Amino acid sequence: MSTPPAGTTLIDPETIAYFYDEEADGFGEPASAAEAPRNPGLMVSAGVIGLGFLALAVSLLGSMPLAGAWTPFLLSFGLLTAGTIGYAWFAYKDTVPGIKHDGIMFGNTTHRGAIAWALGIALTGFYVVLYWWPEYLARAIALVEPLSQALAGQPANQWFLYGFLYTMAVVLFGFRMFMRYRHNRYHIIRTISVMFFQLVLAFILPHLLRALNEPEFYFSYFWPLKYDYLFPGTVDYLVNSPGALGSFMVFWGAVCSFIATPVLTYYYGKRWYCSWVCGCGGLAETLGDPWRHLTPKSTVSWKIERAIIYAVLLLIILTTAVLWVSSTSEGALSSISAPLQQWYGFYIGAVFAGVIGVGFYPVLGNRVWCRFGCPMAAVLGIIQRFFSRFRITTNGGQCMSCGNCTTYCEMGIDVRAYAERGENIVRSSCVGCGVCSAVCPRGVLKLENGPSHGDRYPGSDKPLGALSTAVSKGARVYGDRDGYV
Repeated sequence: MSTPPAGTTLIDPETIAYFYDEEADGFGEPASAAEAPRNPGLMVSAGVIGLGFLALAVSLLGSMPLAGAWTPFLLSFGLLTAGTIGYAWFAYKDTVPGIKHDGIMFGNTTHRGAIAWALGIALTGFYVVLYWWPEYLARAIALVEPLSQALAGQPANQWFLYGFLYTMAVVLFGFRMFMRYRHNRYHIIRTISVMFFQLVLAFILPHLLRALNEPEFYFSYFWPLKYDYLFPGTVDYLVNSPGALGSFMVFWGAVCSFIATPVLTYYYGKRWYCSWVCGCGGLAETLGDPWRHLTPKSTVSWKIERAIIYAVLLLIILTTAVLWVSSTSEGALSSISAPLQQWYGFYIGAVFAGVIGVGFYPVLGNRVWCRFGCPMAAVLGIIQRFFSRFRITTNGGQCMSCGNCTTYCEMGIDVRAYAERGENIVRSSCVGCGVCSAVCPRGVLKLENGPSHGDRYPGSDKPLGALSTAVSKGARVYGDRDGYV
């Protein structure tokens, strides 16, 4: 044993035993935590989900013919639907209304654990197979054949399968949103909205149009998000289609892109589309909600966001312009326009928006595509930042810097920095989902549409000047006296 340094006071063993022997002092063993009560409804619902997956596996791996058979379709997807709805109901119905944070940063599924990575790989792999090897989905396509025949009167393909699974995810996890956010009227209404637009305008109506020999058209998607809707080939196809609605579809797309978008964004911000209408946002807000807190919040990620999203916007504008010039000049630029169209469709439309945009939910949060790549979000963001009446107001005197708002911001905005300063939040990336306000324990944040766009921050009454300043000097992460962020 080493000799202690000079001047060190030693405590004799008797003193230690007297003061620190808890058993001798009557403390005894600590009481064990009470076992959590079992939830029979939750267990039954989980069992129904398991049976649904079993029926799905038997249908996909078996040898029984599936085309036109309703039984395997109803057994697999019916059980999955009933089990998922039941699980959400029993998981939340006896809890106190309000967003629960318990264990979210420690969950294997919700914080980049093994299960999260497995889900990410599975989602990414599904998109890869869907886009490039659909022959491996032949039995899955045959499984949804009866629904395709009922809606469209035509055989199913991989895109019908994808649309069905996409819509099913929005509807089922939308019910989960009802239960999780049932204390907040804003979230209930906007969840109903995204479910309606996805189910009716983006799934049922397009396939009913096919049954009526009309072009398959998605009325809830506009250029530049639905990039080919203003391509000359698509416009020519719609105008000359055998049905009677093709010209109206072209008119609808043009009006929504160039008139409805700026007008509605001026009054309500980009939330009218990104959080209430868009199918990409609908999937992010429902299926992707458990991972919203994983969105990168660093300044580096914010700079990457600005660089990529505006580059994608410029690219689709350039692609559309080149295609029209080539079309009106008898193919003068065909050597450029055709590869550019294919390049954008593959790398942006398929890889970025699909494989990365959804497959990375469990790793990088639920708005990867919306934040970093969506050209529609870029257009809406420019209008919102410089010309919209929408803002999130803050009551800085009530902020206690808990950070819930920043944690749950799916667009990577440091909301707390604005709240601490009592500044309005006016950011081009904000989709107005309202979760920052819902998770605030003090009611600091409020989504508002003011009387004009000129009272949001100092200098906002001169949007063109603020825009030129942001372009020339570069934007800043937080608000400042000059008013550009």
